[in-house]
Amino acid sequence: MNASSSPSSSSSSAISITNTTTSGSKDGVHIPVEIVSEDEMAFLEAALASTRPLLSSSPCSLSSPASSSSSRFALLSARPSLLCGSPVRKSSTRPQSLSTTLDIEDPVPPRPSLFARFRSRRGLSVTDITATEWCEKQMEFVLLHGKPKRTEAMEAGCERHSQLEKEVLEKVELHTESVEDYWAIKLMNFIAGAHQLLFEGLTREIPVVGVIEGIWMVGVIDEIRMPGDGYGDTACPLLVDIKTRYKATGPSEAQKRNARLQLMSYKYLWDNLVTVNFPIDQFFHHFKLNRQYTLSRDVKKFIDSFGFDIKTLEDVLTYFQDTCCLLSPCHDQLLLRYELQSDQSLLEECYISYDSSWFQQRIRKCLEFWLGDREADFVSEGEQWKCRFCAFASVCPLSATTSSKRART
Repeated sequence: MNASSSPSSSSSSAISITNTTTSGSKDGVHIPVEIVSEDEMAFLEAALASTRPLLSSSPCSLSSPASSSSSRFALLSARPSLLCGSPVRKSSTRPQSLSTTLDIEDPVPPRPSLFARFRSRRGLSVTDITATEWCEKQMEFVLLHGKPKRTEAMEAGCERHSQLEKEVLEKVELHTESVEDYWAIKLMNFIAGAHQLLFEGLTREIPVVGVIEGIWMVGVIDEIRMPGDGYGDTACPLLVDIKTRYKATGPSEAQKRNARLQLMSYKYLWDNLVTVNFPIDQFFHHFKLNRQYTLSRDVKKFIDSFGFDIKTLEDVLTYFQDTCCLLSPCHDQLLLRYELQSDQSLLEECYISYDSSWFQQRIRKCLEFWLGDREADFVSEGEQWKCRFCAFASVCPLSATTSSKRART
């Protein structure tokens, strides 16, 4: 389970912003000057380069798409929206022959990867990984066109997780004034959850963060518990993920595989937090954080309630590291539970063995898609039943191809 929220900001890396001013000359003629953002200029240059062979015969219009996707990290890490101080070049009155300046073999700039466009500032989430494993083409549609509306079953699943969280945690709403405040709360939630695990034997909705295959990832673990007698090594906490089902039927193999990847991602992140020194400098650098940032009043008041003397984000990281040293890697057996949404009755419970080779293979395959090493794959023929539940089926090339084949037969 993963969740993140995003306050608004002045610009987004996928949105083009323009500002028009007017420059006066000595003879009274007003020359309009348009100042564009760095992202828009890069887009225009790329589009121009790709259409150069057509310019000598026909005009073309350029437009910049606006993305509906936004994120907390990307929006708060604001970048300059205008090219200040850039010289304005006056166009020559003499027309220049395009045939003498264009080369049909001019290389087209490579298209930025989906990771660079949508996740470079905040990193991937475990939900991003599992959604990619489920269907890469669907993940691509979500990034480019936005998430579809939640279904009734999805809403019921979220409500069940909220109920489980309230059983062991008291939720407090806080106003954050910066991304540093946000991370301070996130890390304090980990610290509080870890102490609850050590003293009470159970905690839920505990956030984790770390690096997998060189990429920063975040996640929220459903439940971690200290196993009772008879389980073996009681020093190793047990990682649990809870799924809800609309009907009283067991999950498909594809659903179990997806949940398996999710659990293994959580275990990898947890184990690295408690066994490897957390890369603090890389953390501050990647997320563009000010380590000496003085926390806002509301956030500091929240942290004071835990009895910690903390003033800056760097202080929080110090306590975070100290807490990780108190913890043990979780058990190699990971617990997956399926409940019926209507009455929370147990449908199925199974233990999954952690397989580092299988996990590494799956993660690398997902990252190939995110980093632009290849195009998005469609689901396999044996799993095309997923398309019946996909909000993008009507515009997906695979659905059109499948329908065409059925029509011919």
